[in-house]
Amino acid sequence: MATRTSPADETETGTGTVRSGADWQAGEHVRRWPGRLFAALTAGATALGLALLGVLLLLVTLDAFAVFRPEPAWLDFGFLTSAPSRFPDRAGIYPALLGSIYMALLLSVLTFPIGVGAAIYLEEYARESRLTRLIQLNIANLAGVPSVVYGILGLALFVRTLSLPNGSLLVGAATVGLLVLPIVVISAQEAIRAVPDSLRQASYGMGATRWQTVRRVVLPQAFPGILTGTILALGRAIGETAPLIMIGAPATLFLAPSGVLEKFSAMPRQIFAWSDAPQPEFQYGVVAAGVVVLVSVLLVMNATAIYLRYRTQR
Repeated sequence: MATRTSPADETETGTGTVRSGADWQAGEHVRRWPGRLFAALTAGATALGLALLGVLLLLVTLDAFAVFRPEPAWLDFGFLTSAPSRFPDRAGIYPALLGSIYMALLLSVLTFPIGVGAAIYLEEYARESRLTRLIQLNIANLAGVPSVVYGILGLALFVRTLSLPNGSLLVGAATVGLLVLPIVVISAQEAIRAVPDSLRQASYGMGATRWQTVRRVVLPQAFPGILTGTILALGRAIGETAPLIMIGAPATLFLAPSGVLEKFSAMPRQIFAWSDAPQPEFQYGVVAAGVVVLVSVLLVMNATAIYLRYRTQR
């Protein structure tokens, strides 16, 4: 017969001995430590990634403002309002900055209706079938295609086939639109899918048609998510360089485009050209200033997405 050390630690049952108290707490601790270890590892990985990103941004910012260098700051008001120059101290990003903004505005006009419309059809109207699943799979695959492939597609479709001017604002927006369109569709689908089905059933129960349900129930509920996903997709579009190179967007322009068929340059394209300049001042000073401006624009867009989502959810 087994010797029991404490009645509080063991109890006799018809099927055997059940341990409790300290033994139960020890077993619970053993069961929980893998989860705690995983949480610690993920927290450490997140902290490491944020630290590396913070150090990188800090170094770029120090170079942009020439903190530890004798020359004046590269990033100032003149840099934001001047055209590019072959002299580093006179170089500016104004035409490329306006070109990126114009491209984002035209891109939103081209991709938002198509992407949201496709998401509404796939989620609310399309029946479950093999064709629908194939379309969903291809949309997900297109979201992961390298951007240079879309640049080649844009060159072949818009420049060679449709005979649009290469390097024009319309061709650039349409080409980058092909890149972000699957992202807009997927984000809009996720937002529509997040709307509770009980709201749809309640609308149908009150006699509303499918279109009335989509317009008055589904879209208002999904609009914050759709808007956030679209703005984030536009942020990715602004940071792309490879498609612009493939369609022949010029590296340096001294004037912002005044029409959709005129040539334009964007901030990533201009920064890439500066990084290839022979003068070292371009490579560490002017490039750093351009990167800070580009990152600032992306942060403003992300903050705008968060703010609009918060306001529309209230």
